[in-house]
Amino acid sequence: MNQELAEMQREDDIVDDNETPDSVPVPRSLIPHLSECAVLLDIDGTLLDLMPTPREVWVPPGLAKTLRRLHERTGGALAMVSGRSLNDIDLIFAPDQFPAVGGHGAEMRIRGSDEAVSPAPSMDKELKLRLAAIARLSPGILLEDKGYSLALHYRLAPHAEKAIYEAVSLIRADLPNAPIEVLPGKCVCEIKHSGFDKASGVRELMKHEPFKGRRPFFIGDDVTDESVFAIMPDMDGLAFSVGRRARGVAGHFDSPDDVRQFLAHLLDDERDVSLP
Repeated sequence: MNQELAEMQREDDIVDDNETPDSVPVPRSLIPHLSECAVLLDIDGTLLDLMPTPREVWVPPGLAKTLRRLHERTGGALAMVSGRSLNDIDLIFAPDQFPAVGGHGAEMRIRGSDEAVSPAPSMDKELKLRLAAIARLSPGILLEDKGYSLALHYRLAPHAEKAIYEAVSLIRADLPNAPIEVLPGKCVCEIKHSGFDKASGVRELMKHEPFKGRRPFFIGDDVTDESVFAIMPDMDGLAFSVGRRARGVAGHFDSPDDVRQFLAHLLDDERDVSLP
Protein backbone atom coordinates (compact mmCIF):
# COMPACT_ATOMS: atom_id res chain seq x y z
CA MET A 1 0.00 0.00 0.00
CA ASN A 2 2.78 2.44 0.93
CA GLN A 3 4.54 1.82 -2.39
CA GLU A 4 1.32 2.44 -4.32
CA LEU A 5 0.73 5.63 -2.42
CA ALA A 6 4.30 6.81 -2.96
CA GLU A 7 3.97 6.25 -6.69
CA MET A 8 0.68 8.12 -6.87
CA GLN A 9 1.07 11.77 -7.84
CA ARG A 10 -0.25 13.96 -5.04
CA GLU A 11 -2.68 16.67 -6.05
CA ASP A 12 -0.99 19.84 -4.78
CA ASP A 13 -3.13 22.28 -6.71
CA ILE A 14 -6.47 23.72 -5.75
CA VAL A 15 -9.11 23.75 -8.44
CA ASP A 16 -11.09 26.93 -8.76
CA ASP A 17 -14.67 26.49 -7.57
CA ASN A 18 -15.89 27.41 -11.05
CA GLU A 19 -14.01 24.55 -12.65
CA THR A 20 -15.40 21.03 -12.92
CA PRO A 21 -12.58 18.59 -12.13
CA ASP A 22 -12.27 15.14 -13.63
CA SER A 23 -12.68 12.53 -10.96
CA VAL A 24 -9.47 10.82 -9.88
CA PRO A 25 -10.13 7.11 -9.41
CA VAL A 26 -9.53 5.91 -5.87
CA PRO A 27 -8.37 2.29 -6.19
CA ARG A 28 -9.53 0.04 -3.41
CA SER A 29 -5.98 -1.28 -3.15
CA LEU A 30 -5.06 2.02 -1.48
CA ILE A 31 -7.44 1.23 1.37
CA PRO A 32 -6.16 -1.20 4.00
CA HIS A 33 -8.04 -4.19 5.28
CA LEU A 34 -11.17 -2.84 6.91
CA SER A 35 -10.32 -4.53 10.19
CA GLU A 36 -7.14 -2.41 10.32
CA CYS A 37 -8.48 0.99 9.31
CA ALA A 38 -10.62 3.80 10.63
CA VAL A 39 -13.19 5.33 8.27
CA LEU A 40 -13.68 9.08 8.88
CA LEU A 41 -16.37 10.87 6.90
CA ASP A 42 -17.58 14.44 6.55
CA ILE A 43 -21.34 14.66 5.96
CA ASP A 44 -22.62 17.67 3.99
CA GLY A 45 -21.19 17.75 0.47
CA THR A 46 -19.34 14.48 1.09
CA LEU A 47 -21.75 11.74 2.15
CA LEU A 48 -24.90 13.75 1.44
CA ASP A 49 -25.76 16.16 -1.36
CA LEU A 50 -25.93 19.82 -0.41
CA MET A 51 -29.43 21.27 -0.17
CA PRO A 52 -30.79 24.85 -0.04
CA THR A 53 -31.04 24.63 3.76
CA PRO A 54 -29.28 22.37 6.29
CA ARG A 55 -32.58 20.80 7.36
CA GLU A 56 -33.36 19.56 3.86
CA VAL A 57 -30.54 17.02 3.57
CA TRP A 58 -31.59 13.40 3.40
CA VAL A 59 -29.99 9.96 3.45
CA PRO A 60 -30.32 8.23 0.06
CA PRO A 61 -31.55 4.64 -0.12
CA GLY A 62 -28.83 2.13 0.65
CA LEU A 63 -26.46 4.50 2.45
CA ALA A 64 -27.68 3.63 5.92
CA LYS A 65 -27.07 -0.06 5.26
CA THR A 66 -23.60 0.68 3.85
CA LEU A 67 -22.66 2.70 6.93
CA ARG A 68 -23.95 0.04 9.32
CA ARG A 69 -21.93 -2.64 7.52
CA LEU A 70 -18.79 -0.50 7.48
CA HIS A 71 -19.24 0.21 11.17
CA GLU A 72 -19.48 -3.52 11.83
CA ARG A 73 -16.60 -4.49 9.53
CA THR A 74 -14.28 -1.91 11.10
CA GLY A 75 -15.12 -3.05 14.60
CA GLY A 76 -16.82 0.26 15.33
CA ALA A 77 -14.06 2.45 13.90
CA LEU A 78 -16.30 4.50 11.63
CA ALA A 79 -16.95 8.11 12.60
CA MET A 80 -18.65 11.19 11.21
CA VAL A 81 -16.47 14.31 11.26
CA SER A 82 -18.73 17.28 10.79
CA GLY A 83 -19.46 20.89 11.55
CA ARG A 84 -22.93 19.79 12.60
CA SER A 85 -23.77 19.16 16.23
CA LEU A 86 -24.03 15.57 17.43
CA ASN A 87 -27.74 16.11 17.90
CA ASP A 88 -28.11 17.10 14.23
CA ILE A 89 -26.00 14.14 13.11
CA ASP A 90 -28.21 11.75 15.06
CA LEU A 91 -31.38 13.26 13.62
CA ILE A 92 -30.06 12.80 10.08
CA PHE A 93 -29.04 9.16 10.50
CA ALA A 94 -31.74 8.09 12.97
CA PRO A 95 -32.23 5.53 14.30
CA ASP A 96 -28.50 4.82 13.84
CA GLN A 97 -25.99 6.49 16.13
CA PHE A 98 -22.37 6.49 14.98
CA PRO A 99 -19.19 7.66 16.64
CA ALA A 100 -18.67 11.28 15.72
CA VAL A 101 -16.65 14.45 15.96
CA GLY A 102 -19.23 17.23 15.85
CA GLY A 103 -19.18 21.01 15.77
CA HIS A 104 -15.75 21.23 14.10
CA GLY A 105 -14.18 19.38 17.03
CA ALA A 106 -16.33 20.91 19.78
CA GLU A 107 -18.12 17.63 20.55
CA MET A 108 -17.10 14.00 20.44
CA ARG A 109 -18.58 10.57 20.90
CA ILE A 110 -16.23 7.59 20.74
CA ARG A 111 -18.96 4.98 20.44
CA GLY A 112 -22.50 5.31 19.19
CA SER A 113 -23.96 4.50 22.60
CA ASP A 114 -21.66 6.87 24.53
CA GLU A 115 -22.61 10.20 26.01
CA ALA A 116 -21.23 13.19 24.12
CA VAL A 117 -18.13 14.90 25.47
CA SER A 118 -17.68 18.61 24.77
CA PRO A 119 -14.17 20.00 25.35
CA ALA A 120 -15.11 23.38 23.85
CA PRO A 121 -16.46 26.34 25.86
CA SER A 122 -19.69 28.01 24.86
CA MET A 123 -19.46 31.25 22.93
CA ASP A 124 -19.98 34.46 24.90
CA LYS A 125 -23.67 35.32 24.95
CA GLU A 126 -23.28 39.03 24.13
CA LEU A 127 -20.92 38.25 21.25
CA LYS A 128 -23.37 35.69 19.92
CA LEU A 129 -26.20 38.23 19.99
CA ARG A 130 -24.12 40.71 17.98
CA LEU A 131 -23.25 38.07 15.40
CA ALA A 132 -26.83 36.79 15.24
CA ALA A 133 -28.02 40.28 14.31
CA ILE A 134 -26.15 39.90 11.00
CA ALA A 135 -28.95 37.59 9.83
CA ARG A 136 -31.17 40.67 9.55
CA LEU A 137 -29.10 41.96 6.64
CA SER A 138 -31.20 40.09 4.11
CA PRO A 139 -34.14 37.69 3.86
CA GLY A 140 -32.85 34.21 3.17
CA ILE A 141 -29.94 34.33 5.63
CA LEU A 142 -30.50 31.41 8.01
CA LEU A 143 -29.11 31.50 11.53
CA GLU A 144 -27.92 28.31 13.24
CA ASP A 145 -26.91 28.46 16.89
CA LYS A 146 -24.79 25.48 17.96
CA GLY A 147 -23.88 26.83 21.41
CA TYR A 148 -20.14 26.73 20.83
CA SER A 149 -20.51 28.38 17.41
CA LEU A 150 -22.92 30.33 15.26
CA ALA A 151 -23.46 29.76 11.53
CA LEU A 152 -24.92 32.15 8.97
CA HIS A 153 -26.19 30.21 5.94
CA TYR A 154 -26.72 32.25 2.78
CA ARG A 155 -27.44 29.65 0.11
CA LEU A 156 -30.86 31.28 -0.26
CA ALA A 157 -29.28 34.76 -0.30
CA PRO A 158 -25.98 34.45 -2.20
CA HIS A 159 -25.95 38.20 -2.85
CA ALA A 160 -25.45 38.75 0.89
CA GLU A 161 -22.09 36.95 1.11
CA LYS A 162 -19.91 40.08 0.99
CA ALA A 163 -22.11 41.96 3.45
CA ILE A 164 -22.02 39.07 5.93
CA TYR A 165 -18.25 38.82 5.96
CA GLU A 166 -17.88 42.59 6.18
CA ALA A 167 -20.21 42.67 9.19
CA VAL A 168 -18.27 39.86 10.88
CA SER A 169 -15.00 41.70 10.21
CA LEU A 170 -16.35 44.86 11.84
CA ILE A 171 -17.34 42.94 14.98
CA ARG A 172 -13.92 41.27 15.14
CA ALA A 173 -12.20 44.65 14.74
CA ASP A 174 -14.32 46.01 17.59
CA LEU A 175 -13.44 42.99 19.76
CA PRO A 176 -9.84 42.14 18.80
CA ASN A 177 -9.28 39.98 21.89
CA ALA A 178 -12.38 37.84 21.46
CA PRO A 179 -11.27 34.18 21.17
CA ILE A 180 -13.15 33.45 17.97
CA GLU A 181 -12.35 32.05 14.54
CA VAL A 182 -14.23 32.51 11.28
CA LEU A 183 -14.77 29.42 9.13
CA PRO A 184 -15.83 30.14 5.54
CA GLY A 185 -17.70 27.28 3.93
CA LYS A 186 -20.01 26.51 1.03
CA CYS A 187 -22.58 29.31 1.34
CA VAL A 188 -22.04 29.51 5.08
CA CYS A 189 -20.02 31.71 7.39
CA GLU A 190 -19.45 30.06 10.75
CA ILE A 191 -17.97 31.78 13.77
CA LYS A 192 -16.71 29.51 16.52
CA HIS A 193 -14.66 29.64 19.68
CA SER A 194 -10.97 29.31 18.81
CA GLY A 195 -8.74 26.51 20.05
CA PHE A 196 -10.36 23.53 18.39
CA ASP A 197 -11.11 22.31 14.87
CA LYS A 198 -11.84 19.10 13.02
CA ALA A 199 -8.17 18.13 13.11
CA SER A 200 -7.92 18.46 16.89
CA GLY A 201 -11.08 16.39 17.19
CA VAL A 202 -9.71 13.65 14.93
CA ARG A 203 -6.41 13.57 16.81
CA GLU A 204 -8.29 13.03 20.07
CA LEU A 205 -10.61 10.44 18.53
CA MET A 206 -7.66 8.41 17.24
CA LYS A 207 -6.28 8.07 20.79
CA HIS A 208 -9.20 5.90 21.84
CA GLU A 209 -10.35 2.37 21.09
CA PRO A 210 -11.55 1.17 18.64
CA PHE A 211 -9.75 3.85 16.57
CA LYS A 212 -6.39 3.68 18.33
CA GLY A 213 -3.61 2.06 16.29
CA ARG A 214 -5.62 1.95 13.08
CA ARG A 215 -4.79 3.57 9.74
CA PRO A 216 -7.37 6.30 9.06
CA PHE A 217 -8.77 7.46 5.77
CA PHE A 218 -10.78 10.64 5.66
CA ILE A 219 -13.11 12.00 2.99
CA GLY A 220 -14.19 15.65 3.03
CA ASP A 221 -15.20 18.40 0.67
CA ASP A 222 -14.93 21.82 2.27
CA VAL A 223 -12.30 24.29 3.42
CA THR A 224 -13.00 23.23 7.00
CA ASP A 225 -11.87 19.70 6.12
CA GLU A 226 -8.40 20.82 5.05
CA SER A 227 -7.10 20.71 8.63
CA VAL A 228 -7.85 16.97 8.64
CA PHE A 229 -6.31 16.49 5.19
CA ALA A 230 -3.12 18.02 6.59
CA ILE A 231 -2.75 15.61 9.53
CA MET A 232 -3.42 12.35 7.69
CA PRO A 233 0.28 11.81 6.80
CA ASP A 234 1.14 12.10 10.52
CA MET A 235 -1.10 9.09 11.13
CA ASP A 236 0.01 7.12 8.06
CA GLY A 237 -3.49 7.86 6.77
CA LEU A 238 -5.07 8.87 3.49
CA ALA A 239 -7.23 11.85 2.57
CA PHE A 240 -9.67 12.25 -0.32
CA SER A 241 -11.55 15.39 -1.34
CA VAL A 242 -14.91 15.76 -3.02
CA GLY A 243 -15.77 18.13 -5.87
CA ARG A 244 -12.31 19.67 -6.11
CA ARG A 245 -8.68 18.69 -5.97
CA ALA A 246 -7.55 19.78 -2.51
CA ARG A 247 -3.89 20.17 -1.66
CA GLY A 248 -2.15 17.04 -0.42
CA VAL A 249 -4.90 14.48 -0.96
CA ALA A 250 -4.40 11.04 -2.47
CA GLY A 251 -7.36 11.40 -4.84
CA HIS A 252 -10.76 12.97 -5.18
CA PHE A 253 -14.36 12.26 -6.09
CA ASP A 254 -16.62 14.34 -8.28
CA SER A 255 -19.69 14.16 -6.07
CA PRO A 256 -21.23 12.63 -2.92
CA ASP A 257 -22.83 9.98 -5.11
CA ASP A 258 -19.33 8.84 -6.13
CA VAL A 259 -18.37 8.66 -2.46
CA ARG A 260 -21.43 6.57 -1.63
CA GLN A 261 -20.66 4.17 -4.48
CA PHE A 262 -17.03 3.89 -3.37
CA LEU A 263 -18.01 3.04 0.21
CA ALA A 264 -20.49 0.43 -1.02
CA HIS A 265 -17.83 -1.09 -3.27
CA LEU A 266 -15.48 -1.47 -0.30
CA LEU A 267 -17.96 -4.05 0.96
CA ASP A 268 -18.41 -5.85 -2.35
CA ASP A 269 -15.36 -8.02 -1.86
CA GLU A 270 -15.82 -9.79 1.46
CA ARG A 271 -12.14 -10.75 1.41
CA ASP A 272 -11.12 -7.08 1.58
CA VAL A 273 -7.65 -5.97 0.56
CA SER A 274 -4.88 -7.00 2.91
CA LEU A 275 -1.84 -4.89 3.69
CA PRO A 276 1.42 -6.10 2.17
